[in-house]
Amino acid sequence: MKIQDLRPAIGAKKRRKIVGRGPGSGHGKTSTRGHKGQMSRSGAGRSPGFEGGQMPLIRKIPKRGFRKRPTAGYCILNLDIFSKLKEEASVTPELLKEKRIIKGSVNFLKILGKGEIKVPVHIKAHAFSKSAEEKIKSVGGKCEIIK
Repeated sequence: MKIQDLRPAIGAKKRRKIVGRGPGSGHGKTSTRGHKGQMSRSGAGRSPGFEGGQMPLIRKIPKRGFRKRPTAGYCILNLDIFSKLKEEASVTPELLKEKRIIKGSVNFLKILGKGEIKVPVHIKAHAFSKSAEEKIKSVGGKCEIIK
């Protein structure tokens, strides 16, 4: 046996289907699409989930849930983070970015009341929860809302 006599096993290599190149190819005339009908036309096709005119399953089953608002640019912080900070003149979103408490771009900052705060701090944010506002003011701090 010589190297030029080596051949792949029978059925291992399949010929590529060439359509629409005359009757000699075996796939001429209708190009394996059959005669007439929806799938024989150019540009024809059915959308995924099409069930031949029957009510599709996606329309039969009840819809549940909702789409939540986009959270990009929103940041929510609890009061316990401010207890770790030493007494600052005023805490702003820019300062929190510098200290790497906030990561990424922030368009909206809300302060929530979870945790305790011991140091009087002047906090500037876009929104405060009622409990956070009460806790900050009880210690002697200030809440300033940014527009």
